[in-house]
Amino acid sequence: MASASLGTGGVGSSSSVNAAFRGSSSSVDWLGREMLEMRLRDHDEDRDSEPDIIDGVGAETGHVIRTKFSNSRGSGIMVDLLTTGEFFLTQNVSYIAEHVVGTGSFGVVFQAKCRETGEIVAIKKVLQDKRYKNRELQIMQMLDHPNIVALRHCFFSTTDKEEVYLNLVLEYVPETVNRIARSYSRINQRMPLIYVKLYTYQICRALAYIHNCIGICHRDIKPQNLLVNPHTHQLKLCDFGSAKVLVKGEPNVSYICSRYYRAPELIFGATEYTTAIDIWSTGCVMAELLLGQPLFPGESGVDQLVEIIKVLGTPTREEIKCMNPNYTEFKFPQIKPHPWHKNSCILTIVEPVPCTSLTIRGVDVVHLMVFQKRLPPEAVDLVCRFFQYSPNLRCTALEACIHPFFDELRDPNTRLPNGRPLPPLFNFKSQGEFN
Repeated sequence: MASASLGTGGVGSSSSVNAAFRGSSSSVDWLGREMLEMRLRDHDEDRDSEPDIIDGVGAETGHVIRTKFSNSRGSGIMVDLLTTGEFFLTQNVSYIAEHVVGTGSFGVVFQAKCRETGEIVAIKKVLQDKRYKNRELQIMQMLDHPNIVALRHCFFSTTDKEEVYLNLVLEYVPETVNRIARSYSRINQRMPLIYVKLYTYQICRALAYIHNCIGICHRDIKPQNLLVNPHTHQLKLCDFGSAKVLVKGEPNVSYICSRYYRAPELIFGATEYTTAIDIWSTGCVMAELLLGQPLFPGESGVDQLVEIIKVLGTPTREEIKCMNPNYTEFKFPQIKPHPWHKNSCILTIVEPVPCTSLTIRGVDVVHLMVFQKRLPPEAVDLVCRFFQYSPNLRCTALEACIHPFFDELRDPNTRLPNGRPLPPLFNFKSQGEFN
């Protein structure tokens, strides 16, 4: 089980896209200075939606956790006796903590073994702070999908200091997209395209389910929150600690989602955003898998917007209005957009060329260096559909699932590189994903 939130950074260091810009474009330098005048709030050190971590408290190796459970009517999930008034088939369950697999501002995730069944699970332990609203348990109890980590059961625990912890017992999935991507980066190789297709498709399928069937926005899509079975390559979306049911007309916090994957409307301070912020984040993940490093590695919230503009160009007044109408009168320096749809040198260049060896402007150098050689045009098209400034122009998760980029996955003869069959990808009917 992965850490649910280990910071806002992604894999890799600053990309060659940034290297091309630094020192080569006065427009970009101007852009960075002018952005400061927007006074966009940069909250990276005062995030107000997560409780502090308390060390230990049951996560030590060998610690035995005992609790009682009863089956909740109709849910198929074992629920703690403290959370329901309906009791059926009460049983004792105990876990032996094995080791911590993730820590963050949310709390701690540790691997444990059920003494009664031998099943390996991941237990996410979160301090219940009255200052913060925790929706994760309620949301997890609503979810049932092959591409979402399963909640086995849950229980509350207390300490001598009368601190209350929520413990989510989750299925254990050993790998993350983040670690798999980093393993390729370490040996200077690109991830095989079949895996990019598999992971991106399964993210979109999970989002189609939570967006359309449940009405939930995840709000923290990133490689660290995408679990992967390394043998089958089935992907599971995890960490619903930031997730929320979005209600039209009701405001939401704009400081949400890890920085590299944050949609531009969030950076602009929008509070009435939609599930389209998850779609932008999915595009960031897909681009990172294709590149081997983050596409928009901003060093702060404002710098994140600069990184986006350097690749996508300056948003139009209408696009700014769609993101946040309060900024429509702001004068942005004009940066040319990336020609996503053109079959230009973006698809044929073998290696990035240092900008010092070129006579063209920095923004044009970036056009040469975003993607590697022989990237299928379908991949570029899908990325383009994810990266629209106007949230309402981004494709939906379900529309992404039927994109031609994933046609190979629909071929019954397609196999994983190791010869095994693909994981289940099209068992929609039982999940009601087209409702």
